[in-house]
Amino acid sequence: MRKLIAQELVSMDGFFAGPNGEIDWHNVDDEYSEYAKDFLDTLDVLLFGRVTYQLMEDYWITASGDIAHKMNTLPKIVFSKTLKNVGWQNTRLVVDHVVDEIKNLKSQSGKDLAILGSGDLVSYLMNAGLIDEYQITVVPVVMGTGKPLFKDIHDRVNMKLLKSKTLRSGSVQLFYQPLGREGLS
Repeated sequence: MRKLIAQELVSMDGFFAGPNGEIDWHNVDDEYSEYAKDFLDTLDVLLFGRVTYQLMEDYWITASGDIAHKMNTLPKIVFSKTLKNVGWQNTRLVVDHVVDEIKNLKSQSGKDLAILGSGDLVSYLMNAGLIDEYQITVVPVVMGTGKPLFKDIHDRVNMKLLKSKTLRSGSVQLFYQPLGREGLS
């Protein structure tokens, strides 16, 4: 069975994007790019919500290099009730039955699946108990305001730290596995 991994960059105060969706504060240097390239090699499918999908599509279809090649050639699924069609190569649109789609993808053989960005999708799938690992890179910046990675979470989710790594940039990568849920009152 494949794992579903949420791979995210977040500010120290938990935002994955600024209030207008800006990600200009993401610290993507050569060391992080090497991690990203290696991470993409472990995947069969990229998953996105609509907003992140459109941001990624706009950037990657004109980008070049190893990471751009991987981003453009990997199969992608965008989950959206408002998007009407997709133009990024190897992309499929899923409108309904998100949980069933994810369960089906996870049950297939192959490499892992990953959600990039897409805070609403991450929160939805966290609530459904479908994310197997979180790879969070904490960027040394305090935003003060922005779009939180986790919102409207129904239950407390305890995590086990699998490993951590400090990057030369000062960012810290944290790899977590969810352990279990505790109902919140």
